[in-house]
Formats: sequence, C-alpha cells, structure tokens
Amino acid sequence: MNDHKRFRPKDVPDDTSERPRSRLDFRAWPAPARWLLLAAVSITAVLALDALNVPAGLLLGPMLAAIVLSVSGGNLKVPPTLFMVAQAVVGLMIASAIPTTIFQEVAAHGPLFIIGTLSTFAMAGFLGWVQSRMGGLPGTTAIWGSLPGAATAMTLMSGAYGADMRLVAFMQYLRVVCCALAAMTVAKTLQLPIPVPETGHAVMWPTPATVAAIGLAIGIGALGRRLKMPGGTLLLPMLLGIALNFSGLLTYELPRWVLALAYGVVGWGIGTRFTMEVLRHARRLLPRVLGSIAILILSSACVALMLVQFGGIDPLSAFLATSPGGADSVAIIATATHADVAFVVAMQVARFVVVLIAGPWLGRVLSRDRATQ
Repeated sequence: MNDHKRFRPKDVPDDTSERPRSRLDFRAWPAPARWLLLAAVSITAVLALDALNVPAGLLLGPMLAAIVLSVSGGNLKVPPTLFMVAQAVVGLMIASAIPTTIFQEVAAHGPLFIIGTLSTFAMAGFLGWVQSRMGGLPGTTAIWGSLPGAATAMTLMSGAYGADMRLVAFMQYLRVVCCALAAMTVAKTLQLPIPVPETGHAVMWPTPATVAAIGLAIGIGALGRRLKMPGGTLLLPMLLGIALNFSGLLTYELPRWVLALAYGVVGWGIGTRFTMEVLRHARRLLPRVLGSIAILILSSACVALMLVQFGGIDPLSAFLATSPGGADSVAIIATATHADVAFVVAMQVARFVVVLIAGPWLGRVLSRDRATQ
C-alpha cells in the first residue's frame, strides 16, 4: 500500500487554502448559499441527463454538480449520518430490483449462469490487475474500479478496502455510461425500441409498510456503521430488503422522490470528495480506462455469443445479461426492449453477489505484490 500512502499527501492534498482563487471560487459564500446553489445545479444536471436518456441521472447529476462546486472551492461535506441514511435507502432499492424468480432462473440455466458470471468477473479482475501493475492508481483502486457490479455499491465499499473512492467512482460510472450506450446501440441495431430511463415507482407517498422498511433499514445501517463493518451501511439494509421481499412479511415501494433524495445525497457524498488534483490525475488515466472498458465490453459480448449459440438465449437478452454495466440501468433497458427480464436480472444479481463475496479477497490478492514493492 506504499503507493496509496504516497498518493494522498502529494497528489491529492485536502487543504485548498493555498490554491489560487478562480472565478468560480465560492469559499467566501455562506454555507447555506452554497448548499442552495448545489441543490439548484444538481436539479438542472438531472433534468439535462434525463433529457439525454443518460442512465442513473438521479445519481450522476448531483455527483457532477458536487464535483464542479468542490473543485471551485465549495468546501461542503455531507454529514456522515445523512450519508448513512441515503445508503440504507439505496440498499433497499437494490433489494427491490431482485426478482423472486431468480432461483428458478438459476436452476433452469445453471451452467450458463456459471459461465456468464465467472467469465466477466475473471476478465474484470485481470484488467484491474493489469491497471494496478501499470501504476498511477493508489492501493486497490484499480481492482475496485474494474469490478463489474452495481456501481454505487462498489464505490461505497471500496473506501473500506484501501481504495480511493473518488477514482473508483470515476472508473465505475464511466463504465456504466459506456455499457448503457453499447446496450442502446445493440437494441437499435436489432431494431428494438430504445428505452427511456426511469428510476423509482409511480407511487407518490410511502405507505406505512414502506416507512417501516426504511426505518428498519436505517437502524440496521447504523448498526453496521457502529460495528465498523465494511460496506455495512449499504449491505445490511440490502440483505434486510431481500429478506422482506422473499418472505413477504413486509411489502414496500420506494417513491421516485425518495430515491431521488437518496441518490442525490450519495452523489453529493462522492462528488464533494473530488478536488482539482484528483480530476487532473483522472484525466491522465482516461485513455487507458476507456481501453479497459472497451475490452471488457467486447469480451462480455463474446460470452453473450456463446450463450446464444449453445444456450438458445436471444441475442439481446444474452448481451444484457453479460453486460458489465450497472444492474439497475441494465434492468431498465431489458424491460423496455422486451428482453427476458428475469434471466437478465438474475444473471446480473448473481454476478453482483459474486463480486460482493469475492471482490475484497480479489482486491487483496491482486494488489498484494504491489504493497510489498
């Protein structure tokens, strides 16, 4: 981890007091005015991304707004308790996207799930290892930034395992956008309708069951933080949501505005960690990160061809199931294009579970030799 230690004090100083003031330096503004400005810019960014059909706009918009304000001297920090509450809601959202037919799908296509899940995971791990050997990324950042799973979960968990969350977010969300664009291109090539991304449910106000589920999620998320469990503020609420959904004890629906607030806080929590120095560093890494993403998408497409040839899966469902992008955006595209939603989501979730279980171990193993250099 020597690279990690060298990187922070030299390349990413947290003290912005010595930086020259720019035209957009907001350090002289009172904190309430800066928060209002951040909210206004975030809403504008979300509307713009939605108009462009960019997936995960409710998360990317606030994150981009927070980055702009942060590098301009905004100096805002999301309170840890508020960040924990937002993660708990995101955990419930991920759980609600998991279909109850997932076990039937796995049983019906067992070998295909093994091939599709492990091949993408192995290729992503290899590309992460290559990037870590090339240098320029601290600690396990290259590994976590390359892991194919829910981008939000990977970003939130990465900080607990020695990675730089800001650079992981840069790598993860760039891949999410690239994969979504690739999926839309495949759908258009196959003359299928192009989806309009939506997040959340049509219900306006949370039911008492939803309020109870959110309260339980926040409580168990707080327990995970108190126990200092890596990723516990996200993982424990997600496991709770899965248990509630599969048992039928409590049925909840998360309104769109609740998810918008949670995604916005998570985006702010990530974006306010960026500095101008981090963005300069990420800009130098952009060509090789894009190359790694292209290789991963192409390798996943090759696996999709195998599923079509030997498993009888339709081309679009196979491509979406093996896509290394975000599970939420992939599920939206699968629904809008009339693909096999249960198969697509089940394989995405299966890979997500594998990443959650094996990701920390993979990060330690693949970065061990660098830590001793």
